[in-house]
Amino acid sequence: MLFKQQALLRQKLFVLGSLAIGSLLYLVARVGSLDRLQPLCPIDGRFGPRGQDEIPLRALQFKRGLLHEFRKGNATKEQIRLHNLVQQLPKAIIIGVRKGGTRALLEMLNLHPAVVKASQEIHFFDNDENYAKGIEWYRKKMPFSYPHQITIEKSPAYFITEEVPERIYKMNSSIKLLIIVREPTTRAISDYTQVLEGKERKNKTYYKFEKLAIDPNTCEVNTKYKAVRTSIYTKHLERWLKYFPIEQFHIVDGDRLITEPLPELQLVEKFLNLPPRISQYNLYFNATRGFYCLRFNIVFNKCLAGSKGRIHPEVDSSVITKLRKFFHPFNQKFYQITGRTFNWP
Repeated sequence: MLFKQQALLRQKLFVLGSLAIGSLLYLVARVGSLDRLQPLCPIDGRFGPRGQDEIPLRALQFKRGLLHEFRKGNATKEQIRLHNLVQQLPKAIIIGVRKGGTRALLEMLNLHPAVVKASQEIHFFDNDENYAKGIEWYRKKMPFSYPHQITIEKSPAYFITEEVPERIYKMNSSIKLLIIVREPTTRAISDYTQVLEGKERKNKTYYKFEKLAIDPNTCEVNTKYKAVRTSIYTKHLERWLKYFPIEQFHIVDGDRLITEPLPELQLVEKFLNLPPRISQYNLYFNATRGFYCLRFNIVFNKCLAGSKGRIHPEVDSSVITKLRKFFHPFNQKFYQITGRTFNWP
């Protein structure tokens, strides 16, 4: 009997010992895995070595948390004062172009801890009614930020609206201007596709792209069609150059931003005089969506809206050829003015 009790006790001790050793090994492995993950920590990776250009950790926290509450109007004046938050006029504006990737560019730049974005298109400079409300109305549309952060807004209609360059110049003659472009014919078809989708949602009929892009009387490209006119980039840029030197513009390759976003974002960081903070960690390819999504930290990811990447309708190849031939001389001039060449046909 005593022998059986001793055997049973040894068996229990063995089980308990095994559990204890197993738990210890798990903890060791867990700590080791965390150590291995440490280089990918978004805080360390994004803020780099401590120095004068370091953005405080609390800026990132507020940017993802309390700043959201402030934008919704849930903060008291005292809270705003204590946190030294302000509503600043933008120091950079994404002025266009429509369907070039303006939303993607804005959201990707928002990965940088020194950047705060205006969530909605303000349409201050291109809308006479809004512009009449004055610059203070515009400033109050901006998000709360820290003084060392820069605010960026985007309204693609700015690029093609005649009054906008002078209006922005009067606000800030040294502002930095971002233009994101895509291959002109592809951009025009994307423009058409967005309008077509809106018509279909309302059960309305719409002309085919070919009928809008080509003048039926002359069989030439219809320059009165807005989607075509917007893609003549050099015509619009020349109007802006009456007020701003070319050095205040940065041209972003919208096609490359889709397939290889990081190099484009690094060029923008340099243009805006921002310390490099956006890394490959912040961008991951979503195979289901077919686009890159954003990783702000280890728990917060974001993909662009499902409306991005609409499937374009099939367009007659002869119309595509005619459009590309039409845009070619304008593209060449655009390359010369901006100093940036694209592989457009």
